[in-house]
Amino acid sequence: MESLIHFLLAGGYWGMFAAAFLAGSFVPFSSEAVMTALVVVGLNEWLLLIYSTLGNTLGGMFNYSIGRLGKKDWIYHLLHVKDDKLERAKRVIDRYGAWAGLLSWLPILGSVITIAMGLLHIKWWKALVTIFIGKFLRYFVLALVLSFF
Repeated sequence: MESLIHFLLAGGYWGMFAAAFLAGSFVPFSSEAVMTALVVVGLNEWLLLIYSTLGNTLGGMFNYSIGRLGKKDWIYHLLHVKDDKLERAKRVIDRYGAWAGLLSWLPILGSVITIAMGLLHIKWWKALVTIFIGKFLRYFVLALVLSFF
């Protein structure tokens, strides 16, 4: 894991994009730590906001695509998403529809929500817009905090 983090840090803005993609997908990863480290070494937090938002959104849409395939055995066995978490995410989506994508920034549950959005066939463009907004707000707050230090 340490060598991966060094690789991502050496990649600068593109490393941020890759870290955010991993964190936005089902892979448990802290893109916030990478963003913080990149700001400490001198990269611009507002440019990092752009790269992180795009990478994290694409990671969420990757999850959406897996859910859209509808292969529950992949979701349960390969992605290690437990049935109870998936059912909880489905209830959130049943209640809020595509707006549930705004919660895609949440650790763990956010990935499950994006998978469930695909599984429930939320229109891809609605998923994209709400996931993007949720991810942007997450990194905007982080960039704002980092800009004070």
